[in-house]
Amino acid sequence: MTVSPSEAPKAPRKVTLYRNGSVYTAADPFATAMLVDGDTVAWVGAEQAATSIADSSMEVVDLQGALLAPGFVDSHVHLTETGIALDSLQLGGVRSAAELLDAVAGSSVSGSGAGGTVLGHGWDETLWADPTLPSREELDRAAGGRRVYLSRVDVHSALVSASLAADSGLEGLDGDGTSGQVKRAAHIAARLAARKLSAEALLGYQQAALAEAAANGYVALAEMAAPHIGGVADLQLAAGWNAADRTGRAVPEILPYWGQLAGSADQARAILESLGVAVLGLAGDLNMDGSIGSRTAALRGDYTDAPGERGSRYLSVDEAAAHVAACSILGIQAGFHVIGDAGLDAALEALDGAAAEVGEQRVRAAGHRLEHVELAGPDAIARLAKYSVTVSAQPVFDARWGGPDSLYARRLGSRHTAMNPFGSFYSAGVPVCFGSDSPVTPLRPWSSVRACLEHHNDAERISARAAFLGHTRAGWRAARYRDPMAGQLVPGAPASFAVWEVEELMVQVADGRVQSWSTDPRARTPLLPALDTGSDPVCLQTVRNGVELFSNGLLGN
Repeated sequence: MTVSPSEAPKAPRKVTLYRNGSVYTAADPFATAMLVDGDTVAWVGAEQAATSIADSSMEVVDLQGALLAPGFVDSHVHLTETGIALDSLQLGGVRSAAELLDAVAGSSVSGSGAGGTVLGHGWDETLWADPTLPSREELDRAAGGRRVYLSRVDVHSALVSASLAADSGLEGLDGDGTSGQVKRAAHIAARLAARKLSAEALLGYQQAALAEAAANGYVALAEMAAPHIGGVADLQLAAGWNAADRTGRAVPEILPYWGQLAGSADQARAILESLGVAVLGLAGDLNMDGSIGSRTAALRGDYTDAPGERGSRYLSVDEAAAHVAACSILGIQAGFHVIGDAGLDAALEALDGAAAEVGEQRVRAAGHRLEHVELAGPDAIARLAKYSVTVSAQPVFDARWGGPDSLYARRLGSRHTAMNPFGSFYSAGVPVCFGSDSPVTPLRPWSSVRACLEHHNDAERISARAAFLGHTRAGWRAARYRDPMAGQLVPGAPASFAVWEVEELMVQVADGRVQSWSTDPRARTPLLPALDTGSDPVCLQTVRNGVELFSNGLLGN
């Protein structure tokens, strides 16, 4: 079944006046106050008007100069994986195989997953002086006999111990190499074996991820579930947060997707009916290819640092075209994980094939989406625009790996300068929304906005305002959300927002000539936090539909 997006928590009938701050709203760029009536924005305006509105029946919140802005939407998240990463070995700081083995040896049983499996996340051998990875036998010895599963930072490969490899039946599977690292089918098998967790454990990990999101200003998360990641039970538990009061505290809304291939409209309908929960579409991490870091993203040419390797393509054009056609017939979103240029070529050919079968208008109307789309040239971008395909991108990928001496440059050579072309997407009219792909990058929305402003390729930078909209309103639109007013703070819109302690508010754009005009008050451009201060704004409160999700206790009444 497809989603009629969530049964949102209904706030008790309460009227709250927020005042003495700055409200990010298109209704009034100089607004300092906002009135919330139950689950809805009732009014926004200036301080003088707020004084006349305030009465004893209202709760009055003094913002003390804080910024009140629409809550963030993360357009690509893995809830359980994020929770596991938060609770397991943090390997992003290790700089050698020896350090990684020491971390495994020092891990506690309480920090282990199902059956005593040592779980960890975040290692990146490209940051090591010697990129040699530990063997399965070394991992076995370090873990003292416990099974080991350590996902690479991109979660498209992992290090596994010999004991886990044996339990997972990896022998003979594609991607089961001689080292401790597994990729492709072998990685899927190892991950599923390591992720055999009880419903209680899954809920605990998901709750940790939701709390982390709420504490960072998120009001909604697009959950990208798939058979090769966690299975139907994981999806059901994630989607269940929308309807179930499991903890006594409201959480961000879940926008669920399921990444399973359908060969026909009948098969797509059967898949949807079998899930037991409503989803937005058969999209997300339905993988067309892999990742640059694990050298599994499908490329037209060889990897610069691995001649002869061009990555992996997991779906044929015919399979992908049948899937898009099936979803288009049903009027639901289809989509794929696509990173490499050859992977994108296949996805675009699939769109052409589906349009030939069911008609271009039907393909456009379904609102299909592609995840990541890191290597897209002008012709590909024009074809994305032609089919109104939304690109769900991760700006922090560029911040972490897009520089001249970073991972993408080593893997791709000169091709890395054309990656993550946000500015080109916007210029061509391609709908764009942004996310973290957590746990690949953390749930830190302002860092993601900053990454758009500071793109390593000057030509692909976008303004803070465009980036902010891509992290808020565009996320709701990409999910085809039922309320067209979601993601903005105007009268009649959902009262879903976050309050931020900020050092300075300003207009920030990529082009200084535009900035000199945009900062003029006559431009009536709403202000956003200055992101060149070296620190992110601090979240004071997160509210969804009038219900508080998070408070750090510092916002005064």
